[in-house]
Amino acid sequence: MNVLLWILQVVLALFCFAGGQYKLLHFDELAKVPSAAALPRAGWGAIGVFEILCAVLLIVPAATKWMPVLTPLAAAALVLESLALAVLFAQYSQALSATNPLVYVVAMGLVAAFVAYGRFRPA
Repeated sequence: MNVLLWILQVVLALFCFAGGQYKLLHFDELAKVPSAAALPRAGWGAIGVFEILCAVLLIVPAATKWMPVLTPLAAAALVLESLALAVLFAQYSQALSATNPLVYVVAMGLVAAFVAYGRFRPA
């Protein structure tokens, strides 16, 4: 179970890091998505910084065994963020397809929930 959780943590961290830097650095491309109008540029930038921070906290505390409780807290924070973004994207979704950001956010939330549960669970 520990190996599976590590694999999911690394994959989730990579997706969060990539998504966070995209929201932070590539807002002009993000602005083409209809749901981007729901938040100002600073809002998307704050979400990007939050995702990058959570990506780091998914790996570093558990790997270094320094305050490992931060890892499940970061995963739980990503679950809450995913729920909020899912509501936002659901308001603007036209069709359920692989290019719809709602699919990505829901998948990320499910993986984050599994990681949070797996790491919070007492050994």
